[in-house]
Parts: sequence; C-alpha cells; structure tokens
Amino acid sequence: MKLSIDSLQKAGAFSGAPVEKTIKWQQGEKELEATVYVRPLSYRTAMSDIASYSAKSDAAAGRIAASICDEKGEPVFSVADITGEADPERGPLSHDLTMELLRVIGEVNSLGKARTS
Repeated sequence: MKLSIDSLQKAGAFSGAPVEKTIKWQQGEKELEATVYVRPLSYRTAMSDIASYSAKSDAAAGRIAASICDEKGEPVFSVADITGEADPERGPLSHDLTMELLRVIGEVNSLGKARTS
C-alpha cells in the first residue's frame, strides 16, 4: 500500500465518529442511565495520555476526558471536572460512574480482548 490519506482512509486508519453508548450506574439507592458518546482511541487520546504522563497527572481522568464527548466529538469533561478540582464543592465523579465510563471506553476500543490475525 502506498501511504496516502486515501489509502489510510480505505484501511480504516482514522478513528471515525464517536460511538453512541448507553451507560448505567448506581448513585446511592438509584440506578441511573445516560447516553454517552465515546471517541475511539486516536491521536488525540495518545497526546492526552502523553500529557498526563509528562505532567504526572491522573491518567484515568485524562483518558475519560479525551474519550467521552458529545455527538459532534467535543469533550464533555475536563480532567479537573473528573478529579473534582474544577469545583471542590461538587467534588470528583463518583466511583460507580467513573468505573462505568472506563468500562464503556474499553468496550468501544476492544481493550482487554485478544486480537485475531
């Protein structure tokens, strides 16, 4: 294959549009449900991972902030929203919601699954 934008696009080398997913999590006694959009891992995610590592900041919060977006691909959260630093009174995301967001990010990106050749 000759490397070009066209050949890469035909090969599926671009991350494409965000993937719509439904998530459910426990918030106290209630089970909540929401629709989220997950950006497949991409250049943007890789740069977020590098920035988190370089700054010795929270890698999980960086991954959530880089991956969870609206239907147009715009971020929903900043790292500070996730860690609680954006609004100390509000605090960080709950454990159950954090774990559900990480689960759905993994699901969209087939993380933890062996790839077949």
